[in-house]
Amino acid sequence: MASSAAALLAGLVLLIAGADLVVRQGTALAARFGVSPLVVGMTVVSLGTSLPELAIGINAAGQGNAGLAVGNIVGTNLVNVLLILGLSALIRPVVFEPRTLRFDLPVMTGAAVLLLVLALDGSLTNADGVWLCAYGAAYLGLMVVHTRRQAAASTGAPATAAKTRPAALQVLLLVAGLAVIVVGSEFLVDGAVRIARVWGASDTFIGLTVVAIGTSAPELVTTIVSTFRGDRSLALGNLLGSSVFNIALILGPTILAAPGPVPVPDDVLALDMVLMVATALVCVPAFFTRRQLTRVEGGAFVAAYVLYTTWLLTTRL
Repeated sequence: MASSAAALLAGLVLLIAGADLVVRQGTALAARFGVSPLVVGMTVVSLGTSLPELAIGINAAGQGNAGLAVGNIVGTNLVNVLLILGLSALIRPVVFEPRTLRFDLPVMTGAAVLLLVLALDGSLTNADGVWLCAYGAAYLGLMVVHTRRQAAASTGAPATAAKTRPAALQVLLLVAGLAVIVVGSEFLVDGAVRIARVWGASDTFIGLTVVAIGTSAPELVTTIVSTFRGDRSLALGNLLGSSVFNIALILGPTILAAPGPVPVPDDVLALDMVLMVATALVCVPAFFTRRQLTRVEGGAFVAAYVLYTTWLLTTRL
């Protein structure tokens, strides 16, 4: 138990250090190349902070337990929107850019609906994995087009702060920060899972809660650090981008790597996955309210996640 607690603590320390590095360098690179921090958050940072989910998914598929990955992805997306975004709004109301309302939010909602539709027959096949990967590829393609247009339209000079270090060094530091985040999340998840197994928790419960929260720790720490540093756009892009990548480019390849169809447990399909879609749909009116997520709405998101976790503790532990 002591070694598990030490691993968990070490993971948290690494996550905080890595997140601070990612936020600093991601924002500096955005200023240097005339790209908004939102786009950096939705691409480079989102892909980097989604690596723990990919590693767990591929590993689970190789062990014939890809169903655990499904619970992890569903749980992670619930954590991203309800808990992390809610906490961020509680600290300071989140103001959304028009682009987020027109494009990013619909894409996130579409990914959640697509996964639910594909899983309605009780399993996810290779064909379903291809559909998810195709959705992710289309999303990445649109992001590349938007980034090029934004960079071409930028006529202002890069911020002086962005020139204080060579671009190559900033990229290297960003990659180093992402690597630290991945290592830290592995320590955190390993320690948390070992502690949960000592308490006798089921695999479904571990996937939906302990592993989901652990693999969402990069997004959580990055968002909190960004909030206090005033770089909210990067944090918001990270959350929305990660929610799309988790379904399309993390779960998709995991399904393809599985030796056969991936079963979706009845309880996950009937409640957890439906709740994930409902959460994405609820975001639409919440986000369009004055184009921001207020402290009250953020508190409601966090309260919803607490109620959901309490229900899991009482029914599935």
